[in-house]
Amino acid sequence: MDVRDRPEDETFRKDVRAWMADHVVGEYAELGGRGGSGDETFGFQTRQKWERELAAGGWTCLGWPVEHGGRGASIAEQVIFNEEYVRAGAPGRVSVVGEGLIGPTLVHYGTADQQARFLPPIVAGTELWCQGYSEPNAGSDLANVATRAVLDGDEWVVTGQKVWTSLAHQADWCFVLCRTEPGSARHHGLSYLLVPMDQPGIDVRPIVQVTKTSEFNEVFFDGARTGVHNVVGAVGDGWRVALATLGFERGVAMLGHQLSFRREFDRLVAMGHENGRAADPVIRQRLAAAYGELCIMRYNALRSLSGVDGPVAPPEASIAKLFWGSWHRRLGELAIDVLGPDSMIVRGAEYELDDFQRAFLFSRAETIYGGSNQIQRNIIGERVLGLPAEPKGST
Repeated sequence: MDVRDRPEDETFRKDVRAWMADHVVGEYAELGGRGGSGDETFGFQTRQKWERELAAGGWTCLGWPVEHGGRGASIAEQVIFNEEYVRAGAPGRVSVVGEGLIGPTLVHYGTADQQARFLPPIVAGTELWCQGYSEPNAGSDLANVATRAVLDGDEWVVTGQKVWTSLAHQADWCFVLCRTEPGSARHHGLSYLLVPMDQPGIDVRPIVQVTKTSEFNEVFFDGARTGVHNVVGAVGDGWRVALATLGFERGVAMLGHQLSFRREFDRLVAMGHENGRAADPVIRQRLAAAYGELCIMRYNALRSLSGVDGPVAPPEASIAKLFWGSWHRRLGELAIDVLGPDSMIVRGAEYELDDFQRAFLFSRAETIYGGSNQIQRNIIGERVLGLPAEPKGST
């Protein structure tokens, strides 16, 4: 695998860098690159404006096919864009779920009518999406979904509860995995519905986290309705579509996430030199190890995406998720040690955490959401190493 830029890639990189230099200014530059994972509520309205700025420049949905509003960009070009985006200190994206998850899912599994209705507003940055997967009893064990939907004329009526729904309080639409076949169990009888959020049958309740922010929400469906045509894939085939969406989540969409780790790491190294903690041999060794693992993370992501057209399926996706989630949690712990006693002090008003304190607290969740470390190890053990499957309930 040759990770060097080709001549055409160098031209593309210069174009991206020049556009970012001209546009990451004023209120966008003032955000200082904030708004990423664990910080999604910061500067939200400004970041919504930035999404439309990106769209006007033709920088949204790069990898989507041209016929669906994208650029048909290669994997190399998407990597370059994400690298330059992070280097420019551009604001955290607010349309990650739309552009990175539901959009590619509709490109591959949606009907022509669904694509015509839902893809253009994502490209334009004018409609936001959230993901209705996890439930109180169906987190990493997603097949235990209990939220149900029944047909009433030409509409589906949805009843149930979703939890840990990122930015549900800001979203216009939600893709909901629910049970449409009464009496079905596990991954059978599930369907993948597109549900509008602005209606009387939906109650969104923000969850205040240890960081004192509220990116996540509980969502209660009490007779919420959506059109019969808003099923992605066949009725009862929701499990296959849902897994495809998870594959997109761990594919190209993760590149920007990983590159933001590099920016975070660089800031930590600078802090260590500033306060002298980087001179400690143990701290220095831990920083060196973190850098090596960060390089491994990037190269493995590039290798796993080589030649990909569609979702990245387990076990490759599970290996990547296990690796980056664990790495970032360790980096959060390392940040606290580099800061030393100062890490215990909140210097801002009303529990205003700094970047490193926020990373330490939020990174605990990254080994849980999107499939916990234990689940990822099960997948790797069974599908890569050939170990006996963990005992499960009836299917």
